[in-house]
Amino acid sequence: MKIFFYIELVGNTFLIFLTKVGFFSRFSWNIISQALRGPFYTKTFLNQLVQIGFLSLPVVGLTAVFTGAALALQIYSGGMRFNAESVVPSIVAIGICRELGPVLCGLIMAGRVASSISAEIGTMKVTEQIDALYTLNANPYNFLVIPRVCACILSLPLLTLTSDILGVFGGFLVGVSTLEFNATNYLLNTIKFLELADVVSGLIKAVFFGLIIGVLGTFHGLNTTVGARGVGKSTISAVVWSSISVLAANYILTEALFNK
Repeated sequence: MKIFFYIELVGNTFLIFLTKVGFFSRFSWNIISQALRGPFYTKTFLNQLVQIGFLSLPVVGLTAVFTGAALALQIYSGGMRFNAESVVPSIVAIGICRELGPVLCGLIMAGRVASSISAEIGTMKVTEQIDALYTLNANPYNFLVIPRVCACILSLPLLTLTSDILGVFGGFLVGVSTLEFNATNYLLNTIKFLELADVVSGLIKAVFFGLIIGVLGTFHGLNTTVGARGVGKSTISAVVWSSISVLAANYILTEALFNK
């Protein structure tokens, strides 16, 4: 009889998964249709741009500087084994711009922004404020979802570009002060081997990461169950699924952009 129990368990799990996929597909379609239909709340969008983008600058900047510094030390330590210490500037720049800049920025924003969006909208859901929006003839998708998603899409590339600059700067500081590189040669090697495609590829990734974080954060917020416990569960789900999706999307985009 146990085999029937496991078959039922697998079947129920699969049905729950299909239900979630259906909810998410309908949610994504509602975002697209309402965005095309309007109206667009510019003031709300600008406010979210400040909350999501500008206020994330300190944590993103500090993370980038220390990551670039640590990367320079690691590459120098590994390069010494092959007498290739001179590759530190170029590999730090390429590694930051292609991978570490957008990915770390995406993960930080998944923790900071996805959780904030989900908790805020989830609280509005359980306190029936979203129902009040319908009463006032204001569509929650236009007022709550679309401004946050657009702010995430615009903020992530800008934050990633800042992260790239500060990450390379962190490697430069360690290279010049600790590893005794000549400052001029370090900068010349960075400029010589870093191509525009390396920077652009990271920014392309950041656009998709912003879309993922915005959509998943708002999705879990709007699907919050009743009570404070439901808000907590939706916040955790938003962070976990955003982080996993960012890492999975990074692999897919890396395969698409660099597999030549």
